Amino acid sequence: MPDSIRRSQLFAIRLSLTVGLLMLGGKWLAYLMTDSAAILSDAAESVVHILAVAFAFYSMWLSHQPPDASHPYGHGKITYFSAGAEGLLILLAATFIIIDATGKLLAPIELRNLGHGTLIIAAASVVNLGLGWYLVRRGKTLHSLILLANGKHVLTDSWTSFGVVGGLALTLWTGWVLFDPLIAIAVAINIIWSGMKLIRESVAGLMDEGDPKLEELITTTLAREVSERGLRYHQLRYRRSGNAFWVEFHLLFPPETLLRIAHRTATDVERALAAQLPMPAEIITHLESLEDHADGHDEGMA
Repeated sequence: MPDSIRRSQLFAIRLSLTVGLLMLGGKWLAYLMTDSAAILSDAAESVVHILAVAFAFYSMWLSHQPPDASHPYGHGKITYFSAGAEGLLILLAATFIIIDATGKLLAPIELRNLGHGTLIIAAASVVNLGLGWYLVRRGKTLHSLILLANGKHVLTDSWTSFGVVGGLALTLWTGWVLFDPLIAIAVAINIIWSGMKLIRESVAGLMDEGDPKLEELITTTLAREVSERGLRYHQLRYRRSGNAFWVEFHLLFPPETLLRIAHRTATDVERALAAQLPMPAEIITHLESLEDHADGHDEGMA
């Protein structure tokens, strides 16, 4: 991976961690000022965010380490563990929010300094909205699942905060304190959905689930390249491993083709395919004779 992309990813995750710490301090201050269940739900979500970003930072660092004797395919799959861990932490935060809010729903408490607390959460909402948009955009541009998951989490945090602000505004306007725990429960249900989606993406990556759009891009490119050279291909396999794609396929050559020419042609096809993929790729081709390749497969050969 180019150093410029690596630096961009690390900068984005450091920015997320720094802003997250500032937002956490502000939200917990607002909770201590008000004793609001809705604000507590927002602050608890921010605690989860900090833990998730810390793990994401480590995961990003590890994913950039080169292959070694213990991990010959590199460390890219740690990105899926990072996304899954973030989803699990979101579910944990939602459980905590629902338990606390249910208690305050059954035994309402008097809220204090609600106006000041609402202003703090509103400011945090705007900051997180900008940060989340930036992280998602950078995640898509840099093809980083870690940044994309983190950005979605920050956006969830932002919408959570906006929901809290709305609930607090209703409480201030009506004086009905039960709006506060009800909004907190609604917030928790919303972030459960977000957490489940992150876990789903994590499992899909770990299980090497196919991507129809990626497959269409690969097959379209290969069809064009082999057609131009009078070749055929089969046994295509592909998967994503963190920050890179792995693609394998068999190229079928006329039986009279010299090995050095076949090797050069295969290299050209690999480069043409790599140029079309949206992120770095390891492409492996297996050279076969078009005439008798089926016999080799029948004998269990690769």
